[in-house]
Amino acid sequence: MTNAASAINSFLPAQDACSSVSQSEDPVFILSSAQLQEIITKAIQPLKQEIARDRKEIAALRDQLSSLEKDRDVLSDNQLIQLRLIQDLKEKAKREPGKTELSRAEKIEKYLASRPDHKATFETLKGHLGVDNDLLGIAIKSLLPSGKYAIIKTPGDKRKRALVMLPR
Repeated sequence: MTNAASAINSFLPAQDACSSVSQSEDPVFILSSAQLQEIITKAIQPLKQEIARDRKEIAALRDQLSSLEKDRDVLSDNQLIQLRLIQDLKEKAKREPGKTELSRAEKIEKYLASRPDHKATFETLKGHLGVDNDLLGIAIKSLLPSGKYAIIKTPGDKRKRALVMLPR
């Protein structure tokens, strides 16, 4: 038997060649393919769950972005409408006074001409014409460009204003 053992040992490579291969102290495991597949599946499962969460988050962010884009479009449309309304108001303010404004302006002119001091407070003019502040303001604005009238503060109460017919 020693002959058989020595014959077998003669086939081994020289001791020098074996010294380059390190002997591992770690135990060697032999796994079946089912066991290896189970280990890999368990290792990959958290990554799959994280990818699924990320995909849901991306979908939610896309929905949110879509909603924000719709809101932006609505706001943009609203701003355009507001700009058009402002332009319309500016054009209406620039237009010539109508018949009603001119008749009110004539009434104011006659009223101021009939007064000895040629002066009347806005409150008095509102009562004389039977109009509110806005309509009185429009009538007075139609008078002011002629240069014959001025707006002053009343001496007794600085909060009140009066319209004065300037001397010619």
